[in-house]
Amino acid sequence: MFTANTIILIPFLAAMILPFLYKRISFQIGWIVLFVPAVLFIVLGSYIPSIAGGSTYYHTFYWIPSLSIDFTTYLDGLGLIFGLLITGIGGLVILYSIYYLSSEESLLHFYMYVLMFMGSMLGVVFTDNLLVFYVFWELTSISSFLLIAFWFHRKRSRYGAQKAMLITVSGGLAMLVSFIMMYMMAGTMSIRELIKTIDVNHELFIPALILLLIGAFTKSAQFPFHIWLPDAMEAPTPVSAYLHSATMVKAGIYLVARFTPVFGVEEIWTLLITGVGLATLLWGSITAVRQTDLKALLAYSTVSQLGLIMSLFGIGAAALRMGSSTETAIYAQAIFAALFHLINHSTFKGALFMVVGIIDHEVGTRDIRKLGGLMSIMPISFTVALIGAFSMAGLPPFNGFLSKEMFFTAVLDARNLQLFSLSEWSGLVPVIAWIASIFTFIYSMIIVFQTFFGRSRLENEEFPVREAPFGMLVSPLILSICILGIFFFPNIVGDYLLRPALAEIYPTIPEISGLMKPITIWHGFNAELFMTFGVVVLGIVLYKYLSRWKGLLYLLPSALSFDALYNKTLEWAESASIRVTGSYMTGKLWHYVTYIYLFFIVMIGGALLMTGAFSFDTSGNAEIRSYEWLIVFVMMAAGLALPLAKYRVTAVLLNGVLGYGIALLFVIFRAPDLALTQIAVETVTTALFLVCFYFLPAWEKEKRPAGTKLFNVIISISVGAIFIMVALSVQSERLFQTISGYYEKAYELAGGKNIVNAIIGDFRAFDTMLEVVVLFIAGIGVYSLTKLKAGRGGENIGDQ
Repeated sequence: MFTANTIILIPFLAAMILPFLYKRISFQIGWIVLFVPAVLFIVLGSYIPSIAGGSTYYHTFYWIPSLSIDFTTYLDGLGLIFGLLITGIGGLVILYSIYYLSSEESLLHFYMYVLMFMGSMLGVVFTDNLLVFYVFWELTSISSFLLIAFWFHRKRSRYGAQKAMLITVSGGLAMLVSFIMMYMMAGTMSIRELIKTIDVNHELFIPALILLLIGAFTKSAQFPFHIWLPDAMEAPTPVSAYLHSATMVKAGIYLVARFTPVFGVEEIWTLLITGVGLATLLWGSITAVRQTDLKALLAYSTVSQLGLIMSLFGIGAAALRMGSSTETAIYAQAIFAALFHLINHSTFKGALFMVVGIIDHEVGTRDIRKLGGLMSIMPISFTVALIGAFSMAGLPPFNGFLSKEMFFTAVLDARNLQLFSLSEWSGLVPVIAWIASIFTFIYSMIIVFQTFFGRSRLENEEFPVREAPFGMLVSPLILSICILGIFFFPNIVGDYLLRPALAEIYPTIPEISGLMKPITIWHGFNAELFMTFGVVVLGIVLYKYLSRWKGLLYLLPSALSFDALYNKTLEWAESASIRVTGSYMTGKLWHYVTYIYLFFIVMIGGALLMTGAFSFDTSGNAEIRSYEWLIVFVMMAAGLALPLAKYRVTAVLLNGVLGYGIALLFVIFRAPDLALTQIAVETVTTALFLVCFYFLPAWEKEKRPAGTKLFNVIISISVGAIFIMVALSVQSERLFQTISGYYEKAYELAGGKNIVNAIIGDFRAFDTMLEVVVLFIAGIGVYSLTKLKAGRGGENIGDQ
């Protein structure tokens, strides 16, 4: 049986192998890629019985034990739900893309990006180590950036990819700081250990909570970070169906679910998640009604539905603070509903995205104002759209009805939550939920009736509109069957997937699964059902007169939107950076050297003065002999003459005097290895200088402002003085203990009898390797310059 570690790595390995197979096969590469999620889905499915029985699977690959960073995975009920969605929806999306994407597209890159994203998402949901979790978290941002910008020749695609990257990565950095705070509080990188050991009274607990939620809200497109999701719809439809309905946007929800046992005991956790979730639900549903592009409408509907799920997790966290089992069951039912709607949303939203892609593919437009009358032309697509849209609207007999009713139950129960001084406002929770549900009903009706009913409003039909090929319809049809199947057999999902996941969210309440009521189709005549009747009746009326009141939704000027704020912020940042960069990037080398030396003087000199580290004692030093003085005076003379040189060759030779002088000192101090290295480097450097200078234009003195020479002299003396101070202060060992004792154990630790060789080849092996790489790159640069065939004085002999 595959471990979770293996399941994570398989998509990455497949992405690495794919380029070698691409040119060796004669059929669509997607058929090979489809094999990966299909196998992983079957493997994860084989875990369902055992995990439903209470088993969990823990596996560790030791990576960097000294830093508590191990590739540790934990396969439990919560991770299994997300793993099945990632691989199951991923397989259907790949099957859909085989027929959707043209053979002229860069299919190799597309499927490599999809596999990389799939592996990253699996890493997020199965990883137990905080830092490894963060690595996979950011890999999802990188791979989604590549997928959103797949059609990089489109400006809007590049813009959407950049927007998604900036917002989600910024949230990821906030989450990373939260992880570091958790480690400081609990002393462990394991998420499971955090639940047992974290100190809820620690001063960093609340800051860590808030920063973690910023990461979750940005990833799951919560208000006001939701603005990246609609622009990400510029990606190909298979990408939208995968990333932005079933996987990436669910990563933030997974983060909240996984850390609910850690932070759910704090009331502010419930307050923030519920408040932000409800605001996202309402704003997304209202904004969706404004849209005229089907894909944009689905984007904002996704934002709205994510807010619904998020608010349920906020309400459900209150169960961790309840005293009686009855109260615990009431609020835990909210997270039970959240997990259920998580699955339902993936099915109906994935199907709807695919149908919209089919309409765009076959009709050539997604503009609702140009569509209509497609029911008779595209009957299968219409059926799938009807099932998906009505499920999203919360109508029977579709799975969305069941989770929507459970959502109404949860928001009605939320009226009894006592949260700080906001208890009197808790009555607004079901009101906001009900209003948002009305708008959800309206935009669901828009999808069905304005697209498929009435007469066609297509102006120029160059090609006859027809139903999509059957291969493109298979995936949405499978999702439609799932929508209906879950409605009629909901407790199969509830017993085998939802209850084991719920047990992981409430690990301190072992009896939680038994407290959950079975999911029933008929709840009787209760408040939730009457709320549904109200949604349907008022929704039908508002939809019928949509044209009369829709203009009210445009009263908010676009200049005051969050999109406008984001764009203005970017424009200000770019203009400010140009101004700041232009103030110091003058194109004059002496300016750049001055900046470096001034920084050195301020930082090193300031540190020496502030710490009082400058002190030295020369009483124990050896006597300086006459020939040593002679070498030093020669070097000093060369150093003073160097800035006065009028020709490049003279400057190079004087610089060589300094280098060879240092080599002589190494010989005198009995360091032949260093002397040989210094001589070799100095010889090569001098030769390279001479070769390069041969092709440069004549040396002309640069005109500088008055007083520059005096300023340069002051800087030069200051830098030299600080170097001398540092060198002399090193002997005092006042701030830090010397590390020379460690290197003296060269033979014991590295098996080297020569301490210098051991330092270079063992203790600083990576540093040495990188230095060699730098020299190699410099050599390539010099070789390139010499091959330019430029004449003396820098004039080109001929065009290349």
